[in-house]
Formats: sequence, structure tokens, C-alpha cells
Amino acid sequence: MKKIVFTILSLILAYNSYKLLLIFFELEEGKFSVFAIIIAALAFSLLITGFVAFLGFVYPTSKLLPNTYFKIRHPKTLKTIYKWMGVEFFRFLLLKTFYREADNKKYFNGTKAGILLFDYNTKQSEFGHLIALLLVFVVSVILLIQGHRTVFFWIQPFNIILNFYPIILQRKHRIAVQRLMMRSGQK
Repeated sequence: MKKIVFTILSLILAYNSYKLLLIFFELEEGKFSVFAIIIAALAFSLLITGFVAFLGFVYPTSKLLPNTYFKIRHPKTLKTIYKWMGVEFFRFLLLKTFYREADNKKYFNGTKAGILLFDYNTKQSEFGHLIALLLVFVVSVILLIQGHRTVFFWIQPFNIILNFYPIILQRKHRIAVQRLMMRSGQK
């Protein structure tokens, strides 16, 4: 039942993304107020991210990429990017708003099976945000080519916050996951 409901929700979000995109294409650049552009850019980024996320909640979407993609090869570089971009602050905000401390137990419970589940969840989350990041970016470039410079300008920060930061966060989590898996003799 959950699979059906989430698939339907995903399709609804995809349809609404499409309808919003049509609005972007039909109106001239000067017809939007800056406030309307900001709201529309945020809505579009949220719709695309939600569309991909709902699919990832019920389908193993991360399996579309090879496991080699998910292996962290340069952890020091990743940690530098994480620190330089302030992803720790982003993580703090997530923990204070969307993911309460008590909820974290369902993501990692400290067992060997929990390590595998956490690994799977980080891959699912990263894949969803990666696809959303790419979709939003490609669409925004098309909008830019069509002359919608202001829309392009405002979509980018939302795309970075909603999709790029979570990718960096999941990759940083995977450094610890890989270390735990090596210690426990998994993979």
C-alpha cells in the first residue's frame, strides 16, 4: 500500500513540477516580481526533490548507480569541502528541525544490521538528491537559455541547499559507515 501511495504522491509532484515549468516558459522575464520568482524557484526545487524522494522511499533507486560511485576515495578532501561549505551547520539545522535525536535510532541502531541499513539509507538519500540536483540544474539552464536569468539565479541557491548540501552530508556519513563496515568485516 505504501508503495502505491508514495508512487502516486511522486507522480503528483512530477505533474506539479511540469505545470510550474510551463508557467516559467510561458511568461516573459519581466512579468515576474522578484518575490514571485523566489517563491516559484523554491517551489520548483522542492517539487523536484520531493518527486525523487518519494520514489526513493519505496524503490531501491540507488541501485541505478554502481557501488563504485558510492565509495569514498578521498575522505580528507570531502571533509575539507564539508567544513568549508558549512555543512555541519546544515546538519545541525536538520537535527533541530526535521530529524530529532530520537528519530536517529531508526537510521542507525548500533548493530551490524544497523550499519548495513544506514549504508543503504545514505545511498538512497544521496542518489535522490543527486538526481534532483541534476534535474533542477538542467531545467534551470534551459530556462537561462530561454532568457529567464532571474529564475536561473534564484533556483541555484535553493538547489544547492536542498540537494548539494545533503549529498555532501551523506558522503561524509559514508566515511564512518565504510570504516564501521571494515571493522565489522562486512563488504
